[in-house]
Amino acid sequence: MSEFAMLAAALAFVALLCVALGIVCKGLYRNQQRLLDEQAKRDAVRDARIRELSKRLDAYLTGSIRMGEELHELRRVVAPLPDKVSQIEQRDPSSLSFTQAARLVGMGASVEDLTQSCGLSKAEAELISRLHTPKAGQPQ
Repeated sequence: MSEFAMLAAALAFVALLCVALGIVCKGLYRNQQRLLDEQAKRDAVRDARIRELSKRLDAYLTGSIRMGEELHELRRVVAPLPDKVSQIEQRDPSSLSFTQAARLVGMGASVEDLTQSCGLSKAEAELISRLHTPKAGQPQ
């Protein structure tokens, strides 16, 4: 074989290698693009889920804060009740009929009814009413 034929064969071989390498590179590029597209879709799904969970967390935190405020207010309202009950228990039982007032509350008497029929102050009548009003779902 002549030197020119060998050079032409080597050049053809190199050209074939270049074409094959180009095809492989193009395939790798397409594969890389496909993987990037799939990753972008997974990222979008993840980001949407994070936003949803963030909104839920904000709602839970807001609810917890509101519940804490209501609990604080409830503690403020309930804190003086033991002292009031103690004061009521220490009073002369013949002057006020707390048993009768409790019975009337159980029958649906209002605070005004208690003040008139039992001679209680408005605060005492409200206390008896709160202590003895049947709760929803409880037997009377």
